[in-house]
Amino acid sequence: MEVARSRKGIYESQRKYVLDLLKETGMSGCRPSDIPMDPNQKLNSATKGASVEKERYQRLVGKLMYLSHTRPDITFAVSMVSQFMHSPHEEHMDTRF
Repeated sequence: MEVARSRKGIYESQRKYVLDLLKETGMSGCRPSDIPMDPNQKLNSATKGASVEKERYQRLVGKLMYLSHTRPDITFAVSMVSQFMHSPHEEHMDTRF
Protein backbone atom coordinates (compact mmCIF):
# COMPACT_ATOMS: atom_id res chain seq x y z
CA MET A 1 0.00 0.00 0.00
CA GLU A 2 1.31 3.40 -0.94
CA VAL A 3 0.48 6.47 1.12
CA ALA A 4 0.95 10.01 -0.17
CA ARG A 5 0.39 13.23 1.66
CA SER A 6 -0.50 16.57 0.11
CA ARG A 7 -2.05 19.82 1.23
CA LYS A 8 -5.45 18.39 0.37
CA GLY A 9 -5.01 15.39 2.64
CA ILE A 10 -3.71 11.85 2.74
CA TYR A 11 -4.11 9.54 -0.24
CA GLU A 12 -3.66 5.79 -0.11
CA SER A 13 -3.32 3.57 -3.12
CA GLN A 14 -2.73 -0.07 -3.96
CA ARG A 15 -1.61 0.55 -7.53
CA LYS A 16 1.31 -1.88 -7.39
CA TYR A 17 -0.90 -4.55 -5.80
CA VAL A 18 -3.48 -4.12 -8.57
CA LEU A 19 -0.84 -4.20 -11.32
CA ASP A 20 0.70 -7.37 -9.83
CA LEU A 21 -2.76 -8.95 -9.60
CA LEU A 22 -3.54 -8.08 -13.22
CA LYS A 23 -0.21 -9.53 -14.32
CA GLU A 24 -0.80 -12.72 -12.30
CA THR A 25 -4.20 -13.25 -13.93
CA GLY A 26 -3.06 -12.36 -17.44
CA MET A 27 -5.27 -9.29 -17.58
CA SER A 28 -2.59 -6.59 -17.66
CA GLY A 29 -3.58 -5.61 -21.21
CA CYS A 30 -7.28 -5.13 -20.41
CA ARG A 31 -8.96 -1.78 -20.62
CA PRO A 32 -10.43 -0.17 -17.47
CA SER A 33 -14.18 -0.20 -16.95
CA ASP A 34 -16.45 2.34 -15.30
CA ILE A 35 -18.42 -0.40 -13.56
CA PRO A 36 -16.81 -3.31 -11.69
CA MET A 37 -19.24 -5.97 -12.97
CA ASP A 38 -22.08 -6.22 -15.44
CA PRO A 39 -25.15 -5.58 -13.24
CA ASN A 40 -27.24 -7.94 -15.38
CA GLN A 41 -24.83 -10.85 -15.10
CA LYS A 42 -26.37 -13.80 -13.28
CA LEU A 43 -24.06 -16.27 -11.60
CA ASN A 44 -25.20 -19.57 -10.17
CA SER A 45 -23.64 -22.72 -8.79
CA ALA A 46 -25.36 -25.02 -11.29
CA THR A 47 -23.21 -23.87 -14.17
CA LYS A 48 -22.36 -26.06 -17.15
CA GLY A 49 -18.79 -24.80 -17.56
CA ALA A 50 -15.75 -26.80 -16.59
CA SER A 51 -14.58 -26.55 -13.01
CA VAL A 52 -11.42 -24.60 -12.27
CA GLU A 53 -8.66 -25.10 -9.73
CA LYS A 54 -10.37 -24.42 -6.42
CA GLU A 55 -7.27 -23.18 -4.58
CA ARG A 56 -6.38 -20.71 -7.34
CA TYR A 57 -9.92 -19.33 -7.37
CA GLN A 58 -9.96 -19.00 -3.58
CA ARG A 59 -6.59 -17.25 -3.61
CA LEU A 60 -7.78 -14.78 -6.27
CA VAL A 61 -11.02 -14.01 -4.42
CA GLY A 62 -9.05 -13.53 -1.19
CA LYS A 63 -6.80 -11.01 -2.92
CA LEU A 64 -9.85 -9.19 -4.25
CA MET A 65 -11.35 -9.13 -0.74
CA TYR A 66 -8.16 -7.53 0.55
CA LEU A 67 -8.25 -5.01 -2.28
CA SER A 68 -11.89 -4.14 -1.56
CA HIS A 69 -10.83 -2.57 1.77
CA THR A 70 -9.47 0.38 -0.18
CA ARG A 71 -11.71 -0.05 -3.23
CA PRO A 72 -15.31 -0.12 -1.98
CA ASP A 73 -16.52 0.12 -5.59
CA ILE A 74 -15.65 -3.57 -6.15
CA THR A 75 -17.20 -4.89 -2.91
CA PHE A 76 -20.48 -6.04 -4.49
CA ALA A 77 -18.74 -7.85 -7.35
CA VAL A 78 -16.33 -9.55 -4.92
CA SER A 79 -19.24 -10.66 -2.73
CA MET A 80 -20.93 -12.17 -5.79
CA VAL A 81 -17.94 -14.28 -6.87
CA SER A 82 -17.07 -15.25 -3.29
CA GLN A 83 -20.31 -17.26 -3.11
CA PHE A 84 -18.79 -19.92 -5.36
CA MET A 85 -15.52 -20.60 -3.54
CA HIS A 86 -16.63 -24.16 -2.70
CA SER A 87 -17.13 -25.17 -6.34
CA PRO A 88 -15.84 -22.61 -8.86
CA HIS A 89 -16.35 -22.98 -12.61
CA GLU A 90 -15.01 -21.16 -15.66
CA GLU A 91 -18.05 -18.87 -15.66
CA HIS A 92 -17.12 -17.61 -12.20
CA MET A 93 -13.43 -17.21 -13.05
CA ASP A 94 -14.28 -15.29 -16.25
CA THR A 95 -16.44 -12.74 -14.43
CA ARG A 96 -14.99 -9.36 -15.29
CA PHE A 97 -14.43 -6.71 -12.68
